[in-house]
Amino acid sequence: MKTRIKNYLSITKKEWNGLVVLVVLIALVLAAPYVYQVFRKDNTINFKDFNKAAAQLNKAGAKSGFDPDKEAPETPEKKTPPVMFPFNPNILTISQWQQLGLNEHQAEVIKHYTDKGGRFYNKQDLKKIYAITPDDYKRLEPYISIPDAVYTSNKIKPGEIIELNSADSAKLTALRGVGPASAVVILRYRNRLGGFYRKEQLKEVYGIDSLRYEEIKSQVSVNPAKIKKLPINSISFDQLRLFPYLNYKQVNAVIEYRKQHGNYNSMDDLKNIVLLDAGILRKIEPYISFK
Repeated sequence: MKTRIKNYLSITKKEWNGLVVLVVLIALVLAAPYVYQVFRKDNTINFKDFNKAAAQLNKAGAKSGFDPDKEAPETPEKKTPPVMFPFNPNILTISQWQQLGLNEHQAEVIKHYTDKGGRFYNKQDLKKIYAITPDDYKRLEPYISIPDAVYTSNKIKPGEIIELNSADSAKLTALRGVGPASAVVILRYRNRLGGFYRKEQLKEVYGIDSLRYEEIKSQVSVNPAKIKKLPINSISFDQLRLFPYLNYKQVNAVIEYRKQHGNYNSMDDLKNIVLLDAGILRKIEPYISFK
């Protein structure tokens, strides 16, 4: 029994040497932090000198009104003073509007208005631009100079009314606020619709926003009798697709329902189409013919 235990606990010379090396490495690792502290000297802060310097700084700051605990005030951005000069608002560039003291956004709003055919016929028209504040207008008004008759020679006379469903491009261009490009767009939309049944539909035309519409509405009228109606019982899919109030799926639904159930007799039949809600039906009713 003793011999068995002795054989179990005995180690070779090679194993003994390895054990010694392991013990030495462990000792070195454990001793390393203490050796590091012996050879490293920390710099000790002299708080006495520091406090003395801080007291002198505070004393100097109190005399000059400087508070070191507060952040330095931000330097306000310098704004270039406006350069005022007589101007025609119909022909100014964005940079020229900025020279007059408007910011970039204001200048872009005005330029967008004139690029789309909008015109200023008198000084007060500038007030209609939503981006112009009362203070801006008060500052600009003395310098506004609009030549007489330059923008009115081909325009309609005061009180003259143009009927939208019969006007050609020349008539539309005569409207204040409508240029040649806008006239073409209005005609294209009118042809797709089949005509206007109320003047508010002009706001659906690309490029005519609320401001432009307010300028145009008093110069136009609408005769609904001139609308070209859609023969709902014979119109083809491709023809109905041009109608702006119906999308692809709605057009397809109208044609398929007609194929399955026969001709439409009234708007009540169109109410059976799920894709046509009450709002759509109200918009298309003036354009539908059941003949």
